[in-house]
Amino acid sequence: MNFDLNHFKHLKDYDNILVTDENGTVIFYDMADLKVLNDIGLRPEEFIGTTVMNPYRNLTFENSTIIKVLRSGEAVCNVKQELIMKSGNSFFLVNSTYPIKENGKVIGAIEFSKHFYSKENIQSLDKFAKHKVFRKNNTLYTIDNLITANPKMEEIKNKIVKIAKTNSTVLIYGKTGTGKEVVAQSIHNLSDRFSGPFISLNCGAFPPNLMESTLFGTVKGSFTGAVDMPGVFEQANGGTLFLDEINSLDLHLQVKLLKAIEEKMIRRIGGTKNTSVDIRVISATNEDPDQLVAEKRLRDDLFYRLGVVQIDLPTLAERQEDIERLIEYYIEFYNNNMNIHIDGVAPEVLKCFKRYQWPGNIRELKNAIETAFNNATTNVIKLDDIPKRIRENHETHLPLGIENHAECLKEAVEHFEKEMIQRKLTNMNGKLTDTAKSLGVSKQLLKYKMEKYKL
Repeated sequence: MNFDLNHFKHLKDYDNILVTDENGTVIFYDMADLKVLNDIGLRPEEFIGTTVMNPYRNLTFENSTIIKVLRSGEAVCNVKQELIMKSGNSFFLVNSTYPIKENGKVIGAIEFSKHFYSKENIQSLDKFAKHKVFRKNNTLYTIDNLITANPKMEEIKNKIVKIAKTNSTVLIYGKTGTGKEVVAQSIHNLSDRFSGPFISLNCGAFPPNLMESTLFGTVKGSFTGAVDMPGVFEQANGGTLFLDEINSLDLHLQVKLLKAIEEKMIRRIGGTKNTSVDIRVISATNEDPDQLVAEKRLRDDLFYRLGVVQIDLPTLAERQEDIERLIEYYIEFYNNNMNIHIDGVAPEVLKCFKRYQWPGNIRELKNAIETAFNNATTNVIKLDDIPKRIRENHETHLPLGIENHAECLKEAVEHFEKEMIQRKLTNMNGKLTDTAKSLGVSKQLLKYKMEKYKL
């Protein structure tokens, strides 16, 4: 058995290897990216034993490079082909194909190839991020992922575009699941730093004794088991450092963090020299920064340094007009990422979603749609498909006063009004101005209602 090794040039440029027998049946393959098989519509074990033409609409005995080599016994190199899959998607293949001979007889072929997706079909690779290239800087999101028609969110998007051009620190305040990291990544990817790294650190995920070394790095030998390791400040050099749950940071570390941000200089634990860093710091908290400062859980000097620009994200309950858009967005997302196709939601599901208060905000809505995809038995999401807690909230949402005091409309309305004010006050952390605005009433009227219902 032999190959013509004189032809084997530039094979380092190829990603995939395919070997067939003399009939063009696949007997071996090795692919750099298994998503190629997924797009073709075959599982790995199904690819072996098929003919090279089988997965494609437009590949025949006449135009297949492997069949051509099997028939002629001559190598063909650097051939560009467009292959159309049975799904209708297509990609370009550049390959070099060589005969495998034994005693002068062709007994098979080996093909080296590289896949290139056409511009029109790049969406087959676009599974998680609309701008896949940004993954090279550790991000998934851009401002296009902020789906909204809400006036306040539109203002925030405009603000993001503006502040992305500067290097000022940004503090993002929003409840869990409101999209703080999406905002942070959007700022980075709109800035001149987009080619640099985006390093994200959840300050609440590390115990205090490891936090300092995680931030600033270590020098080998500085303590038992210590190695030379850069901290996130160094890792983010030239880019953006995103510090989530900044309120979880111990007060003594807040002092060191403030110094590092002010001086743009860090020293590793156990080190003797300072290292300058060129970074932009974006931080986030799920608690009201003013309250954190008042309770002395966040140093006021650090707050002023971190919050040169502050962005306050609304809850999903305050963005009622976005619920339907987000449903459509995540249905499209999961249609592209799960082996299920859903056309939409039933009217009662949309009504239920709009009535629900979404304590987990956008993240909870996304997870609810994923749950529905796993439960759906038709191409329309029904009430039975969504999480039980949301469905039960819908079924019991009407105030008990309406059922228990149906003969007294006034009591039923007051019961409903009291419940709604309580819910809004909770969502707004007791802020009267924001609560009144959310309810569409004056602050004076809200105060009157609160006194009336002893809230």
